[in-house]
Amino acid sequence: MTAVAHPLRISRWVGAPLAGALLASLLLAAPIRLLGLPLPEPVTLMAPAFAWAMIRPSVSPALALLGGGLALDGLWGTPAGLWALALLAAYLPVLALRNILAGQSTAVLWVWYALSCLIAQSVGWLITVWVAEAAPSLVAAGLQWLSTVLLFPVAALLIEYFRDADVRFR
Repeated sequence: MTAVAHPLRISRWVGAPLAGALLASLLLAAPIRLLGLPLPEPVTLMAPAFAWAMIRPSVSPALALLGGGLALDGLWGTPAGLWALALLAAYLPVLALRNILAGQSTAVLWVWYALSCLIAQSVGWLITVWVAEAAPSLVAAGLQWLSTVLLFPVAALLIEYFRDADVRFR
């Protein structure tokens, strides 16, 4: 795929991925069963969160993660602010390391994405333990982490699509 320079309009690089991730979360939360199993419920906002941190530092993605995280809290019935905090906790280290991560291979980025997913899951799990005073299932959290890690190609597509808008990738 040849990348074409795209201006970083907020509606294109923040708004569309945010809307897509929230729509995917809504669809995956539907009470549908395949082969007797419920659909996976990955934290779909992790893919754009990782890409946003890699693409360009800005306050817009952080605000989008705050709003998107609150929407996930409402959808999943978690305490208000849990996923907003978890997503921001995963976003900030990637943002801080973006200059080191720029130009790395896809495999290296996937590992970093998996680590950022682990940060988000851990923060969410710890907040749940603190608020509910009971530990959620580690198996369920692990499956959610795995299904979220498998969304890395979406983050990679977003990074590739907008890479020419950032001078570090030229």
